[in-house]
Amino acid sequence: MPSLFEPAVREQCIARLAKLTPDTRAKWGQFTAAAMVAHLNDSFRMAIGDLPVAPKPGPFRIPILRWLVIHVMPFPKGAPTAPELLARFKNNPVDLDTERLAFKDLFGRLAARQGASTWSEHPLFGSMTERDWGVLGAKHIDHHFRQFGI
Repeated sequence: MPSLFEPAVREQCIARLAKLTPDTRAKWGQFTAAAMVAHLNDSFRMAIGDLPVAPKPGPFRIPILRWLVIHVMPFPKGAPTAPELLARFKNNPVDLDTERLAFKDLFGRLAARQGASTWSEHPLFGSMTERDWGVLGAKHIDHHFRQFGI
Protein backbone atom coordinates (compact mmCIF):
# COMPACT_ATOMS: atom_id res chain seq x y z
CA MET A 1 0.00 0.00 0.00
CA PRO A 2 1.25 3.52 -0.78
CA SER A 3 2.24 5.61 2.23
CA LEU A 4 2.52 9.35 2.80
CA PHE A 5 6.05 8.68 3.96
CA GLU A 6 7.15 7.75 0.44
CA PRO A 7 8.50 10.82 -1.41
CA ALA A 8 6.96 9.70 -4.74
CA VAL A 9 3.51 9.48 -3.12
CA ARG A 10 3.88 12.97 -1.66
CA GLU A 11 5.00 14.38 -5.03
CA GLN A 12 2.02 12.75 -6.75
CA CYS A 13 -0.37 14.23 -4.17
CA ILE A 14 1.05 17.74 -4.65
CA ALA A 15 0.78 17.35 -8.46
CA ARG A 16 -2.84 16.23 -8.17
CA LEU A 17 -3.64 19.11 -5.81
CA ALA A 18 -2.34 21.56 -8.42
CA LYS A 19 -5.08 20.36 -10.82
CA LEU A 20 -7.86 21.42 -8.43
CA THR A 21 -9.65 24.70 -9.18
CA PRO A 22 -12.39 26.56 -7.27
CA ASP A 23 -14.80 25.44 -10.00
CA THR A 24 -13.95 21.73 -9.76
CA ARG A 25 -17.12 19.95 -8.67
CA ALA A 26 -17.39 16.81 -6.57
CA LYS A 27 -18.58 13.60 -8.22
CA TRP A 28 -20.26 12.73 -4.91
CA GLY A 29 -20.76 14.30 -1.49
CA GLN A 30 -21.26 17.88 -0.33
CA PHE A 31 -17.73 19.30 -0.24
CA THR A 32 -16.61 22.23 -2.34
CA ALA A 33 -13.04 21.97 -3.60
CA ALA A 34 -11.80 24.35 -0.89
CA ALA A 35 -13.75 22.55 1.87
CA MET A 36 -12.32 19.20 0.79
CA VAL A 37 -8.77 20.52 1.07
CA ALA A 38 -9.62 22.13 4.44
CA HIS A 39 -10.92 18.74 5.60
CA LEU A 40 -7.67 17.05 4.54
CA ASN A 41 -5.70 19.80 6.29
CA ASP A 42 -7.61 19.20 9.50
CA SER A 43 -6.92 15.47 9.21
CA PHE A 44 -3.19 16.33 9.00
CA ARG A 45 -3.56 18.56 12.07
CA MET A 46 -5.18 15.63 13.87
CA ALA A 47 -2.37 13.24 12.91
CA ILE A 48 0.30 15.75 13.96
CA GLY A 49 -1.47 16.32 17.27
CA ASP A 50 -2.46 19.96 16.66
CA LEU A 51 -6.21 19.23 16.49
CA PRO A 52 -7.66 17.20 19.35
CA VAL A 53 -10.42 14.86 18.25
CA ALA A 54 -12.66 12.98 20.69
CA PRO A 55 -12.32 9.19 20.60
CA LYS A 56 -15.21 7.17 19.22
CA PRO A 57 -15.90 3.70 20.61
CA GLY A 58 -16.35 0.84 18.22
CA PRO A 59 -14.99 -2.35 16.70
CA PHE A 60 -12.30 -0.65 14.58
CA ARG A 61 -10.04 -0.47 17.61
CA ILE A 62 -9.68 -4.25 17.44
CA PRO A 63 -6.25 -4.75 15.83
CA ILE A 64 -7.28 -7.11 13.03
CA LEU A 65 -10.29 -4.98 12.04
CA ARG A 66 -8.18 -1.81 12.17
CA TRP A 67 -5.54 -3.46 9.95
CA LEU A 68 -8.13 -4.68 7.43
CA VAL A 69 -9.79 -1.27 7.13
CA ILE A 70 -6.52 0.64 6.84
CA HIS A 71 -4.47 -1.75 4.70
CA VAL A 72 -6.93 -3.86 2.70
CA MET A 73 -10.42 -2.47 2.28
CA PRO A 74 -11.20 0.37 -0.14
CA PHE A 75 -12.19 3.75 1.26
CA PRO A 76 -16.00 3.90 0.95
CA LYS A 77 -17.96 6.89 -0.30
CA GLY A 78 -19.88 8.53 2.52
CA ALA A 79 -17.64 7.11 5.27
CA PRO A 80 -18.33 8.84 8.58
CA THR A 81 -15.87 11.47 9.76
CA ALA A 82 -15.17 13.11 13.08
CA PRO A 83 -17.17 16.35 13.49
CA GLU A 84 -13.94 18.12 14.41
CA LEU A 85 -12.72 17.51 10.84
CA LEU A 86 -15.73 19.41 9.48
CA ALA A 87 -16.28 22.16 12.06
CA ARG A 88 -13.81 24.76 10.79
CA PHE A 89 -15.52 25.28 7.43
CA LYS A 90 -19.03 24.02 8.06
CA ASN A 91 -20.49 27.52 8.47
CA ASN A 92 -17.55 29.57 7.21
CA PRO A 93 -16.33 29.68 3.62
CA VAL A 94 -12.71 28.71 3.05
CA ASP A 95 -10.40 29.84 0.27
CA LEU A 96 -8.83 27.23 -2.01
CA ASP A 97 -5.51 29.04 -2.44
CA THR A 98 -5.16 29.48 1.33
CA GLU A 99 -6.03 25.84 1.95
CA ARG A 100 -3.68 24.68 -0.82
CA LEU A 101 -0.76 26.52 0.86
CA ALA A 102 -1.73 25.07 4.23
CA PHE A 103 -1.92 21.58 2.65
CA LYS A 104 1.68 21.82 1.46
CA ASP A 105 2.87 23.07 4.86
CA LEU A 106 0.93 20.52 6.93
CA PHE A 107 1.75 17.70 4.52
CA GLY A 108 5.43 18.54 4.96
CA ARG A 109 5.10 18.71 8.74
CA LEU A 110 3.42 15.31 8.77
CA ALA A 111 6.12 13.80 6.54
CA ALA A 112 8.79 15.27 8.83
CA ARG A 113 7.36 13.20 11.69
CA GLN A 114 8.59 10.03 9.99
CA GLY A 115 10.53 8.08 12.56
CA ALA A 116 8.72 9.70 15.51
CA SER A 117 8.37 7.43 18.50
CA THR A 118 4.81 8.49 19.34
CA TRP A 119 1.76 9.28 17.25
CA SER A 120 -1.62 10.77 18.04
CA GLU A 121 -4.49 8.39 18.57
CA HIS A 122 -7.00 8.19 15.75
CA PRO A 123 -10.57 8.83 16.95
CA LEU A 124 -11.93 5.70 15.27
CA PHE A 125 -8.92 3.35 15.17
CA GLY A 126 -7.19 4.27 18.44
CA SER A 127 -3.47 3.69 18.68
CA MET A 128 -1.82 3.48 15.26
CA THR A 129 1.69 2.92 13.98
CA GLU A 130 3.56 5.25 11.67
CA ARG A 131 2.86 2.81 8.83
CA ASP A 132 -0.88 2.89 9.65
CA TRP A 133 -0.91 6.71 9.60
CA GLY A 134 1.02 6.79 6.31
CA VAL A 135 -1.23 4.29 4.53
CA LEU A 136 -4.47 5.71 5.92
CA GLY A 137 -3.39 9.24 5.01
CA ALA A 138 -2.55 8.23 1.44
CA LYS A 139 -5.89 6.42 1.09
CA HIS A 140 -7.77 9.40 2.55
CA ILE A 141 -6.14 11.88 0.17
CA ASP A 142 -6.67 9.60 -2.83
CA HIS A 143 -10.33 9.10 -1.86
CA HIS A 144 -11.02 12.84 -1.81
CA PHE A 145 -8.96 13.59 -4.90
CA ARG A 146 -10.93 10.91 -6.78
CA GLN A 147 -14.08 12.56 -5.40
CA PHE A 148 -13.05 15.63 -7.41
CA GLY A 149 -11.72 13.76 -10.43
CA ILE A 150 -8.08 14.68 -9.87
